[in-house]
Amino acid sequence: MKDLDTRVRLKAFEFLEEKVAVHADALPREVLAAGFEFEATRVALLGPQGIFKPAILPEIPLSITTVPVVEGQPRPYDDEIGSDGLIRYRYRGKDPMHRDNVGLRLAMKRHVPLIYFYGLVPGRYVAVWPALIVGDDRRQLYFSVEIGERQDLLQSKKSWSEHIADPARAYLTVQTYRRLHQQSFRYRVIQAYRQCCAVCRLRHPRLLDAAHILPDGHPKGEPWVSNGLSLCKIHHAAFDADILGIRPDLVVEIRKDVLEQEDGPMLTHGLQECQNQRLLVVPLPERLKPRRDFLEERYELFRKAG
Repeated sequence: MKDLDTRVRLKAFEFLEEKVAVHADALPREVLAAGFEFEATRVALLGPQGIFKPAILPEIPLSITTVPVVEGQPRPYDDEIGSDGLIRYRYRGKDPMHRDNVGLRLAMKRHVPLIYFYGLVPGRYVAVWPALIVGDDRRQLYFSVEIGERQDLLQSKKSWSEHIADPARAYLTVQTYRRLHQQSFRYRVIQAYRQCCAVCRLRHPRLLDAAHILPDGHPKGEPWVSNGLSLCKIHHAAFDADILGIRPDLVVEIRKDVLEQEDGPMLTHGLQECQNQRLLVVPLPERLKPRRDFLEERYELFRKAG
């Protein structure tokens, strides 16, 4: 029979599979904090601190958490991807021997999988598992975290398998972390625009994207809401292709050659009728509205394309 630690983790992973099916990639904090029932004991999946061990587990934490972005403010513990393709997860405090850091060190030694919660906005998290602690830097105060494949958890053994280095997992870790950043940006932008397209006010979240005003690779292309626009799929594609431009005064322009084309109702109503229309939806807080200097720079690119 599997030991207590393994059985609790497997139950936690099963619980997450069920909740992701309901909430997709935006799990409510209250659901995670309430957790699940295990042998007449309530087991939470996260707590107030980033490194969390429920009381039922004897030694090793169950989860690690990166707190949500607050616009314009640095995270208190800002995790990142290192040159080795692994997530650098910051210690709890500066004492390598703090019990939470000791717990993660033990997870590394025993190859025990954890859950990694990534905050989208306050109260909403993406869950990634299994997350494996594979390195410990006591000088720079961080652990190296690798993302594994979920099928690895289906093994029927008494303990977790020994960690074996695999370049594919390093690639998966980088891709997962990029996806988390993109999801965070998308969720924050669409929430700020009240789940509407700024151009046409379409209110179907699955058909909305978070468009960058200045692209990701631009020196000023930070993933802040003020560098984003909530756009439906067609208006996002038109914006990226410089078919649709947005002036610094928030007025939409359509490229001249597209205005002169004749086609079906989608071109007429979806694009041509947007000419000289102001954005229908913008964030209410001033700090979240599109930055004028960003719009000016992007609008110049649109003009040159035309």
